[in-house]
Amino acid sequence: MKESKENIFTIFDDILQREDKEALLNQRSMVIWMTGLSGSGKTTVAKGVERYLHSQGVLNQLLDGDNIRIGISNNLNFSSEDRGENIRRIAEVSKLFINCGIVTLNCFVSPTKKVRQVAKDIIGEKNFVEVFINASISTCEKRDVKGLYKKARKGEIKDFTGISAPFEAPENPELEINTSELSIEESVQKVLDYILPKIKNK
Repeated sequence: MKESKENIFTIFDDILQREDKEALLNQRSMVIWMTGLSGSGKTTVAKGVERYLHSQGVLNQLLDGDNIRIGISNNLNFSSEDRGENIRRIAEVSKLFINCGIVTLNCFVSPTKKVRQVAKDIIGEKNFVEVFINASISTCEKRDVKGLYKKARKGEIKDFTGISAPFEAPENPELEINTSELSIEESVQKVLDYILPKIKNK
């Protein structure tokens, strides 16, 4: 007999709550959602933030396209529908990390306002910090160690954001980092300056 959702009973009220986990870790959990073009520096900046938070005893998890696409979303392609589903899954995973009291650093192109809003709605606005990692196309192409932009310009990669698919820049991000102008160290520090007061020990 096939399982029905009617037979699923939640236990959320019976298990330890987010506040219990935050108290144990002595930190506040939240999602730092970094959006921007491929090559803009999202993951590089997040790695710097990750290492600093770790050095300060802040438990955190970095999620990016590579560790999601080879695992939880390995059955998805890059169609608009599958990209939306990818972001939905990421948001649901992020919500689980929040409930465990963990600071989550998310590095995803998330190219449209719609998919970012879906993520924010799932995660919760008060738990969601949108950071726009901004860099010009020319800067991103110069950093293109994987050769993705070259392939996209040759038509070898379809629907590549910034070339053959649009990127809708956030209109009112909580924080914007222009990595065409700032060094990695400056970019990391700017993120830390903004988020540390929000996640500092109670």
